[in-house]
Amino acid sequence: MPFPRTSGILLHPTSLPSRFGIGDFGAEAYQFVDFLAESKQQLWQILPLGPTGDSNSPYASYCAIAGNPLLISPDLLYKKGLISEDSLTNLPDFPAETVDFTKVIATKLPILKTACNNFKTHATLNQQQEFQDFCQSQAYWLDDYALFMALKQAHHGSSWHKWESAIAQRKPEALEKWQQQLAEEIFYHQYLQFEFFWQWSQLKRYANQRGIQILGDIAIYVAHDSADVWANPGNFCLDESGEPALMAGTPPDYFSSTGQLWGNPVYNWVRLKQDNFQWWVQRFQSMLNCVDLIRIDHFRGFQAYWAVNQGETTATNGRWIEAPGEAFFQVLKQELGQMPIIAEDLGEITPEVYALRDKFEFPGMKILQFAFGEGLQAEKRFLPYNYESNSVVYTGTHDNDTTVGWFQQLLPPERKQVLSYLGCHNESEINWDLIRLALSSVANQAIIPLQDILGLGTEARMNFPGKAVGSWGWRYQSTALTPEISDRLRAMTLMYGRVSQDLL
Repeated sequence: MPFPRTSGILLHPTSLPSRFGIGDFGAEAYQFVDFLAESKQQLWQILPLGPTGDSNSPYASYCAIAGNPLLISPDLLYKKGLISEDSLTNLPDFPAETVDFTKVIATKLPILKTACNNFKTHATLNQQQEFQDFCQSQAYWLDDYALFMALKQAHHGSSWHKWESAIAQRKPEALEKWQQQLAEEIFYHQYLQFEFFWQWSQLKRYANQRGIQILGDIAIYVAHDSADVWANPGNFCLDESGEPALMAGTPPDYFSSTGQLWGNPVYNWVRLKQDNFQWWVQRFQSMLNCVDLIRIDHFRGFQAYWAVNQGETTATNGRWIEAPGEAFFQVLKQELGQMPIIAEDLGEITPEVYALRDKFEFPGMKILQFAFGEGLQAEKRFLPYNYESNSVVYTGTHDNDTTVGWFQQLLPPERKQVLSYLGCHNESEINWDLIRLALSSVANQAIIPLQDILGLGTEARMNFPGKAVGSWGWRYQSTALTPEISDRLRAMTLMYGRVSQDLL
């Protein structure tokens, strides 16, 4: 569906400042919302909020619906009387501009465990009722997730398909046995989700009150080692041992001679369609309870997906298999109405994918960095004169280098090409020149990574696709969001008509 002409900022909550080593839903998150409002921005785009595994990637979560407990604010727990002031002192010296996930986990999980124990013994009757109501309303995913996480801990972190067969295959007697044996741990994980969604709902309500909408991100695939696959194995292409029989990825292209092998199990779309796509419908409904708009990552996988047989070590020998995307989105529209969806339509996209996107009027994405360069690296469809209004323009995404870092790595002729297109000769503010180009375009929505607004280089890059380490850790410091930057962003946003009349 076409959206109003607006603009916003891309920032994952883990990148917020915090004395606990990782961004959370505490005071700094509210200050960021204030910065958005003062700068006349109306969108805050985030990455998936799920609990992350060893890679720390928000796109490899233990559950498609659950929230990451590391985003829970200890300061807010203290205000609720769930932890003492002693829990907030003698913190380690965390790095200021990146997340040391190992140190964060070692510091925050004991705090969360204390809060859970105090809640269990000291919660008021009203708080107990709120917790029970939450567990009941979210039982369709929470029961499986809490048991899965408790089981994972009991099995020393091993993947579910390596557990003893009775519980791996969810035999009723095994489920009952483990539910009784792990009752305390199950309660702990239920409580963490209760606290996560309470804190997030308060933050989202504040953002909405200030005229900010949350743009969430839904990853098309889920991790193999997840509650989703363990609890719903029939929805995925698995072999008898629980391993992915067909793995997701992308085919070889100009950028990778062997393609990308992600390893996620692909969907059993025949089974999902027989069930009228109810697993997917529930997933979207849960997202709409947490965000205002949804970006679908790897949208092209709803039209056709690249499937690689088990045992392959690269994506070279995969094949395209058609997916029932049109039937699914019809069901989604029937059950949930006109959906506020943005389609991530990047990469090698076919006419059939565009047709699926356009049939449901989903805006596509335009990346300015992709518009410049030599040979196949430059895609002229990303130059603003080729845009349609029903689209979303970015300087870059979380998968790109920052604009400053990107520009510095261009060859001299390519830099000259960029500056010529922009009509400028000074490259010292290339980030603001590209921001101006995005905001001035006809695209209904323009979203800028905070790194570009701050003019940061490659050291602030969020993700390095294909690299096993070094991603997802960037954070900004509290002093970075200056009044001068806010004034400049506000002036440019007003100049290019991206502010609704009620905010003027």
